[in-house]
Amino acid sequence: MIGVFDSGLGGLSVLAALADVLPRADFIYYADTAHVPYGEKDDLFIQRRVLAIGNELVADGCTLLVVACNTATAAAVQALRDAHPGVAVVGVEPGIKPAAANSITRKIGVLVTPSTARSGRLQRLIADHAQGVEVRVESCPDWATRVESLNLDDPELIADVRHRITTLLTWGADRIVLGCTHYSFLAPVMLPLIAGKASLIEGADAVARQTQRLAGCSAQGSGRLILKASAYPERLRAALPALGLEHLAARLAPPG
Repeated sequence: MIGVFDSGLGGLSVLAALADVLPRADFIYYADTAHVPYGEKDDLFIQRRVLAIGNELVADGCTLLVVACNTATAAAVQALRDAHPGVAVVGVEPGIKPAAANSITRKIGVLVTPSTARSGRLQRLIADHAQGVEVRVESCPDWATRVESLNLDDPELIADVRHRITTLLTWGADRIVLGCTHYSFLAPVMLPLIAGKASLIEGADAVARQTQRLAGCSAQGSGRLILKASAYPERLRAALPALGLEHLAARLAPPG
């Protein structure tokens, strides 16, 4: 059993990539919807939640954990590894390295939550992998909350996304890193704006490859998906078709 968790719906973008490469694996997806979003919380609070969720998933029989949240990875992935040394833990981080390596203009933009924007882990990623490249970090308050509402056609949200993308393109960025798993669901707004000018860099595929390498016997199961949440669990099932993830819904046992 593989446990995947996020503050809310954003990690479903990672779960979809995991299900593609591990079609027979059994998954538990945990959304901490009682405390979403993490991007506005302090590190100590996030660490406490990550450890509590990790403990619950291990108790449920998970032998591999995927922290499908950039903010939680930055704040607490090491604490989770220390708490469960016998359990493989995969985190998700902004794709600074591939963005910097492939940028032609030598300018990359990074879209993140306020918590990730101020994290030391992000600064280390930039220092380690973006030498000789200009990096512009854009903190995007409320984006994750808006995605959680499933109101992806909200005019204010779309206007803000367009403004930030246009600003980065005008500055000269040719690689735009999505530093929050929620932001993947805003890609349909971004892609027409950047067509022929820049590329989006997401982390889900890299997480899926690393999880596949570490899965071992966890890769073999019956292809089940269990959804859990700290609040409003019924919203998780309803969110799958709304986010275009019907193939994940097919893995669910019938309700009741």
